[in-house]
Amino acid sequence: MNTEAEQRTVLISGASIAGPALAYWLHRYGFRVTVVEKADAVRGGGYPIDIRGTALEVVTRMGLLPRLRAAHVDSREITFLDADGGRVASLPPEEITGGVEGRDLEVRRGDLADVLYDTVREDVEFLFNDSIGTLHDHAGGVDVTFRNGARRTFDLVIGADGLHSHTRSLVFGPEEQYHRYLGYCFAGFTLPNHLGLSHSALMWNVPGRSAVLYAVGDSDQVHGFLNVIRPEPPFAAFRDPAAQRDLVAEAFADDKWEIPRMVAAMRTADDLFFDTVSQIRLPHWSTGRVALAGDAAHAPSFLSGQGSSLALVGAYVLAGELAAHQGHSAAFAAYENRIRDFVSVNQALADTGSTTILPRTAEELARRNKALRDPAPLAGGREQGAYSALTLPDYEVGATR
Repeated sequence: MNTEAEQRTVLISGASIAGPALAYWLHRYGFRVTVVEKADAVRGGGYPIDIRGTALEVVTRMGLLPRLRAAHVDSREITFLDADGGRVASLPPEEITGGVEGRDLEVRRGDLADVLYDTVREDVEFLFNDSIGTLHDHAGGVDVTFRNGARRTFDLVIGADGLHSHTRSLVFGPEEQYHRYLGYCFAGFTLPNHLGLSHSALMWNVPGRSAVLYAVGDSDQVHGFLNVIRPEPPFAAFRDPAAQRDLVAEAFADDKWEIPRMVAAMRTADDLFFDTVSQIRLPHWSTGRVALAGDAAHAPSFLSGQGSSLALVGAYVLAGELAAHQGHSAAFAAYENRIRDFVSVNQALADTGSTTILPRTAEELARRNKALRDPAPLAGGREQGAYSALTLPDYEVGATR
């Protein structure tokens, strides 16, 4: 272990999942850590995410497993519906995801973010309502100018600021060259739970479009998702909420079941989240003294079900390699070498997940519906081998805080 780590300063951009997890481990190894986040606080709420396989070992080593078990949302059933809302099949979530009931975790994204933040908030510096404006990487460090005008120099900078990472664009160039569009857009929002759903989800499908109502526990609100196939990513709509709402509403204009109610709720939602279903594929995750982590480096898309798990595993490995090596170049190379194959295996899960969640054609939908009645093939592409395809190294003796 590198005893000089305590002399090194690290700036992390992003305070969602990868950023605070990385801050935790870097602090454990003696680094002085600053986290900058453009929002004015850690973002709570959000849709449920999964923690599986190797990522479960990471949160166990962090001592977080009991708190996350308490936050487990315990989804019990997914019901698939046809165009008129008729039932096609109802299955336990594990039949779709390939997960293991009683072992894997499903928690709200915001609950995981809150737990991570609470774990490190007293140990590292957080700068909210700010972000990186410019970076100048040189032999002695990285000069950073923040949006608020402050200037500081750090030994290392890590971009953990998501799929549309600003840090990545500063050092690697425009997103479009690394953006693997999977052919879908989606809008997520909350709406009243007027159907009385509990611990369950309804998934409605027609060729090229899907809608989901997802009840976390017994809440009077549900998560709504409207997903649609588009041949090209609508980059122009990313910064235009009105255009996002129009795009989705137009796609679902003639549909039945609960779709009109969902579109109306989407129109007025104050928590609308619109994005493409995409991956990030970079030839390398670092340059000079700047590296990327989580979705900024290797977003797998929600179709893989592995975004948060990859973020947790990558944060653990990146921090450990920085502590284990004298120089950042060797550490960054070791980080990528150790988890690149693991990332690739998990990104590949998106290709099988797409036909289950959003069949493109009538033929795909018919095959999917037939398979739902014998669900073993659905889970086959998401077997635990992918989730656990990496054995965590032991970077430190006594890895509990």
